[in-house]
Amino acid sequence: MASSFPIIFLLFITLTSSLFHSSQGAGIAIYWGQSGNEGTLASTCASGNYKYVLIAFLTTFGSGRTPVLNLASHCTPSSNGCRVLSNVISNCQKNGIKVLLSLGGGSNSATSMSSAADARQVATYLYNNFLGGQSASRPFGSAILDGIDFDIETGSSLYFDDLARALSGFSTSQRKVYLSAAPQCPIPDAKLNAAIQTGLFDYVWIQFYNNPQCHYTGTATNLLARWRQWASALPSRSQIFLGLPAASAAAPSGGYISPNALISQVLPTIKTTPRYGGIMLWNKLFDKTYSSAIKNSI
Repeated sequence: MASSFPIIFLLFITLTSSLFHSSQGAGIAIYWGQSGNEGTLASTCASGNYKYVLIAFLTTFGSGRTPVLNLASHCTPSSNGCRVLSNVISNCQKNGIKVLLSLGGGSNSATSMSSAADARQVATYLYNNFLGGQSASRPFGSAILDGIDFDIETGSSLYFDDLARALSGFSTSQRKVYLSAAPQCPIPDAKLNAAIQTGLFDYVWIQFYNNPQCHYTGTATNLLARWRQWASALPSRSQIFLGLPAASAAAPSGGYISPNALISQVLPTIKTTPRYGGIMLWNKLFDKTYSSAIKNSI
């Protein structure tokens, strides 16, 4: 009778791979574009710390408004000054980094849409100006971004599900349009729940900051309870990320976790979550050492 050892060994390997599959390929996402002191996009990508870079923000769109791209003092879109980022974006992508455009942002954004048809028009604008379409006024020139991020925190929650469907419809077998969302930690998110529940979002980076009911408070009990709630509620397509401030100053209302506490008290649990994707950090200005301290542990 042949030995059963090889079969048992292969079964062990299979089960072990399955257990740890969720953390394979995990990475750090970072928002870039809101402070002139945060360093260049080129240096951000060259750091080797990030798997996803979210260019922030397209602050105005929909309801007949002229779209407005605000990248702080990095460049001036209205005078075609951001086209200098074209080669930079392409080089980031050549190094394996997905680069997405983030919609919305903070209190100064104007992002409401008036109808499903309006959402489709916004999607067409995004496709032609930032993705694989054609336009004479592309803010980043010939660079083709990997997708669109939804960071909607103000205004109406209507029609973002329609926007997600329309953007997803531009995916082809040659080029996928990736979608990501940055909901607040309280569940369901007041602005993005309907969009997220379409099941079209590849990445969901949940903001575990400026939301006291989700904060780490010396113990991870509340944070982990909310994390499990999100993990069970997200559609099966979505990878789930823990969104954190890169320093206490980056989130005045709280939520900062020291790298040591994150590594010892939080990551061992969340890394076992199916579809765990990594960490999202806010914001780049304060991320001097945080990402380097955690990147080998995520």
